[in-house]
Amino acid sequence: MKKLILLLFVLLAFAGLTNAQGKLGIGLIVGEPTGISGKMKISEENAFDGAVGWSFIKYGAIHLHADYLYNVVKIGQDFPLYVGVGGRLKLSSGTDDSRLGVRIPIGVVYQPSSKPFDLFIETVPMLDIIPSSEFNWNAAAGVRYYFNK
Repeated sequence: MKKLILLLFVLLAFAGLTNAQGKLGIGLIVGEPTGISGKMKISEENAFDGAVGWSFIKYGAIHLHADYLYNVVKIGQDFPLYVGVGGRLKLSSGTDDSRLGVRIPIGVVYQPSSKPFDLFIETVPMLDIIPSSEFNWNAAAGVRYYFNK
């Protein structure tokens, strides 16, 4: 846990140096997976996000994912509902337990325009394609801080 916190502080320090527009957010994701989350806004409706963490369910392993997100509709002024498409890689010590799959994240984010953070909750249906086709789910919540807003 200490290594995860130290890694988060290092990422926060470097992210603050590289982003003058406040479009980059770094924070924590809790659930499936649990780890570090990042998001890069490319417009008001579009973003890329990703996470590096640990997956606890079924095939416990290092979890990496990256998604393209689109804000479909706002539920109130500060609550966009989003959908996306992306990929996920689970790296397990057992060669048969590593997985590669397609993700379809669906979630809602609270992003107040006057504050440099967001809170999100999402559910993610997935289709693993390697080593075999298998339907899976992820669900998580998180918080991210946006730099130089």
